[in-house]
Amino acid sequence: MVENPGPLARFQAPFTSHRTLFAFLCVATFASVFLWQGNEINGFLVLGGVVSGWTPPLLRPVAFNLTDFGGVGDGVTLNTVAFERAVSAISKLREKGGGQLNVPPGLWLTAPFNLTSHMTLFLAQDAVILGIQDEKYWPLMPALPSYGYGREHPGPRYGSLIHGQNLRDVVITGHNGTINGQGQSWWTKYREKLLNHTRGPLVQIMWSSDIVIANITLRDSPFWTLHPYDCKNVTIKNVTILAPVYHAPNTDGIDPDSCEDMLIEDCYISVGDDAIAIKSGWDQYGIAYGKPSKNIIIRNLVVRSNVSAGISIGSEMSGGVSNVTVENVLVWESRRAIRIKTAPGRGGYVRQITYRNLTFNNVRVGIVIKTNYNEHPDAGYDPLAFPVLSDISFINVRGQGVRVPVRIEGSKEISVRNVTFQDMNVGITYKKKHIFQCAFVEGRVIGTIFPAPCGNFDQYNEQGELVKHAVSQNVTDIDYEI
Repeated sequence: MVENPGPLARFQAPFTSHRTLFAFLCVATFASVFLWQGNEINGFLVLGGVVSGWTPPLLRPVAFNLTDFGGVGDGVTLNTVAFERAVSAISKLREKGGGQLNVPPGLWLTAPFNLTSHMTLFLAQDAVILGIQDEKYWPLMPALPSYGYGREHPGPRYGSLIHGQNLRDVVITGHNGTINGQGQSWWTKYREKLLNHTRGPLVQIMWSSDIVIANITLRDSPFWTLHPYDCKNVTIKNVTILAPVYHAPNTDGIDPDSCEDMLIEDCYISVGDDAIAIKSGWDQYGIAYGKPSKNIIIRNLVVRSNVSAGISIGSEMSGGVSNVTVENVLVWESRRAIRIKTAPGRGGYVRQITYRNLTFNNVRVGIVIKTNYNEHPDAGYDPLAFPVLSDISFINVRGQGVRVPVRIEGSKEISVRNVTFQDMNVGITYKKKHIFQCAFVEGRVIGTIFPAPCGNFDQYNEQGELVKHAVSQNVTDIDYEI
């Protein structure tokens, strides 16, 4: 349960039963896929029909059109200067409530540009902001302080296509317009080892507060798609995030990183890595930076990840992750559904995590907790900095076509403590022993669940009475053959 949600408390989950949730999520899944596949013009996603005579709503006291600053939406003309001039004009209006930049229908090619405070970026239904593919136009920035190292290469990293630092009151929204990173060339150069710096995200907001991102489509990011970093009070709602499910490396959907008070809801995400990955820094750099991700609600999502996981925590979690609720989520056609990953050297903690009303449809592994994800920025990490994993609950889990419903792999140094399973029934595709796999984990099972739990858990009946003690919390039956 989220303790201190602050401004997020006004949001209430709309689902009252698992059956209603499942029906809604299935409809949303197939509707999203149909629209994705059936409404594509010249390779660009268009959700819905053509809007003629588009008139944007006025969300700020003053509004501009990109064409007012010389913008040309032909997909060829470079509009970086037009975006920069528009942002500069809006920056002068902060005492008057800020300004709104309307991006009309068209293909608006641009190099990276920065946002300003008290700004609304509004994309028309058929507006597509296109990231230029030539990396010479992408500025280099210092490595993130909680990572200490470019995520892929030492030294500086490429900035994001749309960027903001030290901002307040920023809105990115529209009539489901699109921000397209044209990441194909970046993915190829990454695979062929032709890049000397870490790739940039599509949208990155840093050290900022009061951020709303809603009613837009993000697709084909060079690297992580949406990366709020050390931000507070962030709402992400009704966002579609797309990348190829194969051969689009590290195209995470949303990566909350050292963020506090965040709501992510009503989104569809199908990408080439984790759909959502909560982070808080990497090894000694994250420990020193010391900014946890906390008070996060993730709900009413349909997600897909053939390469990684639907909802992840880590592996970079050295500043800590706590007070997270994930509910009403459908994970379909994915390698893993829910994953927590860490390693010796990370330090930090993952605690007070609640998963509720989860549905898995054709996933290889349903729930994964892994404590030996040994990627490190450099040799300077402390191998004795062991993370703490505790107070993790899974309530009302359903699914079909799951190969291994649960794999919790603690270790002697990093045991997983106080894990609860209640009301779980997951249909399996591989009827063999060890489909509920455990090592160095302790916790409890309330009531009857399927598949039957491993012997590491105390078992209670629905009335909360102890029925059977755990055989041993250190029993190990991890089987990677299935």
